[in-house]
This record gives sequence, structure tokens and C-alpha cells, in this order.
Amino acid sequence: CPEPGDSFSLIVMVGKTGIGKSATGNTILGRPCFESKCSATSMTVDCSKCSSTVDGQPVAVIDTPGLFDTRFGEDKTRKDLGQCICYAAPGPHIFLVVIAIGRFTAEEKQSVQMIQEIFGEAAERYSMVLFTRGDDLEGTTIEDYLSGSPDLQYLVSKCNNQYHVFNNRLKDKKPQVTELLEKIRMIVDRNGGSHYTNEMFQEEIQFKGQREEIEAMRNRLKEEQEREIQKEKSNLQAVYESRARDEAELFNPLYHLSKAGEHVLTRDSFWHLKKDQFYALQQLVTKTQFITIFA
Repeated sequence: CPEPGDSFSLIVMVGKTGIGKSATGNTILGRPCFESKCSATSMTVDCSKCSSTVDGQPVAVIDTPGLFDTRFGEDKTRKDLGQCICYAAPGPHIFLVVIAIGRFTAEEKQSVQMIQEIFGEAAERYSMVLFTRGDDLEGTTIEDYLSGSPDLQYLVSKCNNQYHVFNNRLKDKKPQVTELLEKIRMIVDRNGGSHYTNEMFQEEIQFKGQREEIEAMRNRLKEEQEREIQKEKSNLQAVYESRARDEAELFNPLYHLSKAGEHVLTRDSFWHLKKDQFYALQQLVTKTQFITIFA
């Protein structure tokens, strides 16, 4: 990995496919470095890096593949973003989340979440939202624009309330670039002159592995508990059905009368009954059995 000097301002640009990250990088550097053209698909399929001197300060910009690019799976996108730490050694001073005014989507809402899932919550201090197409505000301040969108307010809050606006129609774009770099220097100062480091990234990878292991264990325990619950429910159901049959037999007089009659008739001593008693009992048993069968 290349290792630029500590005087470099290291900027990593992230954002949705086709949002104009490459063009933004060229604006910051003041020269056409990244391939940029109007396209529905990302021109950047791997991390790419360009450097320049802006206002006498060395600046390095890293362009990343578009988030949620349908041509690639999410795993590849996450892997590519993780690799940008190598390009930004010893570490980026800022993650620049590029969003176009008037085009805020659910995917862009998830952009910061994905960044923090990959780089950890520590990345929040090193993140800034860069709104492009600021000319579309048409006289509205960025603060008023944000006040009308709770989702945008939330996104900016997850970037430590750090944001900047680029006006694409300005012929002289240098002043807004100078202001952006000044904001980045202020963020670096607030962070004690530090930058996001590879150690932070490795800690997040380790922590993420532990979280996944804990989650897998939690899922296994949940499955075991569900199996035990189902087993217990089956046992209780069997006990309930058995008791229900017993109670039905216990409180059914026809059942007992039938059983009693059958028992009497099968005894060896039934021949000792008087003829009229035997005949009456036989009729009763026959009638009871008929009712039991056809009830």
C-alpha cells in the first residue's frame, strides 16, 4: 500500500452508484483525474486514488465503487470499501458521503449505516456529508432544506453533524473546495489531529466476528428452546387428550351401563338369574349398545 506523508489530507469518497463521486473528486483535486461521465452505472469498479496540491496543501482522494451497485453483490462492495483503508494508509482523515440535492433515496439513507457497519462506530467522527448540485436549492439555505427532511437530518447526525455543499454551476469552484478543505482541517483538529486508522478497522473486524459468533450462538439457543417448547406442547397435548377421553368415559352413563351389562352377561353365574330378570337385562344391554353405536 502506498504511504503518503502525514501532511496529506486523505479523503475517501463513498456514495450510491451514479451519484457523481468521480466528478466530485476531480473538482476537489482541480484536474480531471477520475473517469467521469453521465452514466446509470458506476465508472469505478475498484478503489482508485489520485493526488494533487490544492491551496499549497497535498491532498489525496480515493474514489470507491458505488454502494448498492446491482452489478456486484453486497459482499464485494463491503470488501472493496474495506480495501480502501490500504489505499489511504496510514488512514483517511474523512469519509466523504456524497449525496445529490433532491435525490435522497432509501439506499442513500442506508449509506452511512453501511459505512459504520464496515468501519465501526468510530467512523462517525471521521465522516462528512457532501451535498452536490447545491444550485438546485434555488435560494433555499441548506439548513432550511435539512429541516424539511427528518431522514436527511438523521443521516447528517450520524456524520457528527458535519456537512458541506457543492454548487455544480459555479464556473469558479475553487472557493467551495477551499472551504471544504478548511472544514476537514477543523474536523482533524477536533479529533486531536488523528485519522481513522487500520487498527480501528482491524478492531471492528474482530468485534464484528465476535458479534456474529454471539448472534450464531443466540440463534442456536433460540432453536433449541423452540424445539423444547414444541416437545413440551406435544406432551401436554397428549396428556390433555388422554384425560379428556378418561373424563368422557367417566361421565357417560350409557358407557357405564353398557359396560356393566356386558360384564353381567359374560359372567358364568348369569344362568342363575331368573328368566324374567335375564330377559329385561338383555333388552337393556341391546338398547344401550344400539344408542351407543348410532348416537
